[in-house]
Amino acid sequence: MSNLHLIMHLAREELIERHSGSLLGRTWTVISPIIQIMIFILVFSKIMGAKLEGFGAEIDQYSYSIYLVCGILPWMAFSKSIERISNLFDEKRGLISKINLSLKVLPCSVLLAETVIFLIGMFFFMLFLLWIDFQPALTWFLVLPLFLLQLVIAYGLGLFLAVLAVYLKDVKETIAIGLQLGFWCTPIVYVLEILPQWAIEWMQLNPVFVLINTYRDCLLYKQLPNGGDLLSLLFLAVMLLAVSAWLLKKTERDLRDML
Repeated sequence: MSNLHLIMHLAREELIERHSGSLLGRTWTVISPIIQIMIFILVFSKIMGAKLEGFGAEIDQYSYSIYLVCGILPWMAFSKSIERISNLFDEKRGLISKINLSLKVLPCSVLLAETVIFLIGMFFFMLFLLWIDFQPALTWFLVLPLFLLQLVIAYGLGLFLAVLAVYLKDVKETIAIGLQLGFWCTPIVYVLEILPQWAIEWMQLNPVFVLINTYRDCLLYKQLPNGGDLLSLLFLAVMLLAVSAWLLKKTERDLRDML
């Protein structure tokens, strides 16, 4: 089996196993994003009445829900990718020991599965935006290259952590805590205006902060992302790829023996 066919097979398993044993099975891959989006919109727009001003009278009642979903969809894809990739070598040790599989390719199965889920969620989110007459913009097309950049960052960081996790058993717990901190150090469920200026300046050093804000620039504010922010994200992606590839090359023989 070629690496490409194997990645497709593993990605399919990744999607199916999440709902294994359930009555609807793989259908949950489509249903789950829809339900999540509907909950955010219903709870924060209708029940809590949370809104941001300045998007037009017809849109304001949904403004906070739109703000929230613009951040939560990419965050869920990013955090789930890191969580799954970092544990992948240990989880697939039986497969790795049986076939000559490139360890650099293996994380792509997780990224492919998360891409499917993200695209489904974003598709229904955009349908909702059109339904409420939130006018589309050309900047919406920037979501795809931005998500591709996010995948590269998640791949580099996840691969680096996956190698460390084989040698250091505390990495899994550290990642869980780190993702929780990352969620609250990123403006996903709150707006920047509630924070003091010094906190904003520190939080801007968080790459995921920059990433989420860039999604909102494209989707919510319909403006081109900051060029400096994109360059910093691109630089981070290249550095993570280089470091993770170097680490895997240096440790791969011992790593396979340990698995």
